[in-house]
Order: sequence, then structure tokens, then C-alpha cells
Amino acid sequence: MPSAATLTNLYTVPGGGTLSAIVSCINVCNQSTATTSFRIAIRTAGTAPASSQYIAYDTEILGNEIYSFTEGITLETTDVITVYATLATVSFSAFGQQL
Repeated sequence: MPSAATLTNLYTVPGGGTLSAIVSCINVCNQSTATTSFRIAIRTAGTAPASSQYIAYDTEILGNEIYSFTEGITLETTDVITVYATLATVSFSAFGQQL
């Protein structure tokens, strides 16, 4: 669970080779009864977050709810999934396969 209002790296494709990854699902779980919001960015080669990299930005999530992205996102070496939540009660999980 990231700290409140802090950009946090959820997953980085390892460098030093020709690795890639396919992320099939990202789950966002609000473990509080309070409504909050979250962000998810896919940062190419670990670059600083830019508005064009967000797949969710200040998206509202109700208390005790789960939001699932089923996307099939292809990531290349050193790409980063970065997450952010307004409250420290939101957890993020990514599922997929390294190739």
C-alpha cells in the first residue's frame, strides 16, 4: 500500500536484457469505508510521469470497493507502472507474465 499522495512504483520491467512483460490485470482495492481517488501511469523507460502516460487519473473509488483494469498492457525493458492514491488505504496489484 503506497503512502498517501505519494507516487510509488508498483512494477518495473528488469533491465539488462531483452525482457518484456504483459500485464493482464491491475487491481485497485480501497480498504477503507471512505471514498478516495487513485492514479496509474505507465512510464516508458522510467521517464518522469507525463499526462499522456496515465491510464487512470484522479479516478474515484468508493469505500470497500475493487476496481479492475483488464488491459493486456505490453511493457518493455525498464518500463514502470507507477501508482498513487489520495489516502493510504488503497492497495494495488498487477498480474501478468515476464517474457
